[in-house]
Amino acid sequence: MPAATRADTRELFVRWQVHGDRRAREELVTRYLPLARKLARRYSGAREPFADLTQVASLGLVKAVDRFDLERGTGFSSYAVPTIVGELKRYFRDLGWSVHVPRGAQEMALKVEDAQQQLIVRSGHPPTINELAEYLELSIEDVLDALEAAAAHHSVSLDAPREDGEGETGTLADVFGEEDERYELVEASLTIQAASRHLSTRERRVIELRFVEDLTQSQIAEEIGVSQMQVSRILRDALERLRELTRPERQPERHGACRR
Repeated sequence: MPAATRADTRELFVRWQVHGDRRAREELVTRYLPLARKLARRYSGAREPFADLTQVASLGLVKAVDRFDLERGTGFSSYAVPTIVGELKRYFRDLGWSVHVPRGAQEMALKVEDAQQQLIVRSGHPPTINELAEYLELSIEDVLDALEAAAAHHSVSLDAPREDGEGETGTLADVFGEEDERYELVEASLTIQAASRHLSTRERRVIELRFVEDLTQSQIAEEIGVSQMQVSRILRDALERLRELTRPERQPERHGACRR
């Protein structure tokens, strides 16, 4: 910064800090807003609107103006940069996360994201995982963990539109499955199958014809060569036995004798 400008900045700080001139304070903020925007741009990306980051950086600038100690002899820019960057990092750490992420994981995620931006500027293309690990002197596993944690910055609405790449559109909710009530039938079927080992061969056959092949009692009677009344009795006795064997408080005996 030219000497004349530094002197002018010092005069503005004297007017603000010594005389309480708020117009001088506003002039200082306006003068250094380009610096705040430049720092905000370093952290901009698809997940954070640049306008929001500029607002956060501007707040950091205001804090720097209010806290700067003119008597320390350092330039204001040297003091303002870490103050603004700290405000941006706090925003990401405390407010920019949709779910709770441990503080250490947050800081590592921000470190990796910052490295990504720097490497993009340096090489002109997004860095690979290996390049990030080498640049940060971290293991590949640590970089992957940090990138996974960074994904927690924002949640996505299930009503968000999506396209499957083949022209079909819908919402994100369309790709999620739903609970299949037949899973309960699978468990029940396995339980009944285990219990049916304690039925006679005829009882198992009648149960299969009735509930698997969906035959009527008269059709079953004709199939196995008995009367319909006998089929009804066999079904009744078999179902009662199955109910008894499949009660939660009773486990089927491993070596029970089958009736013949």
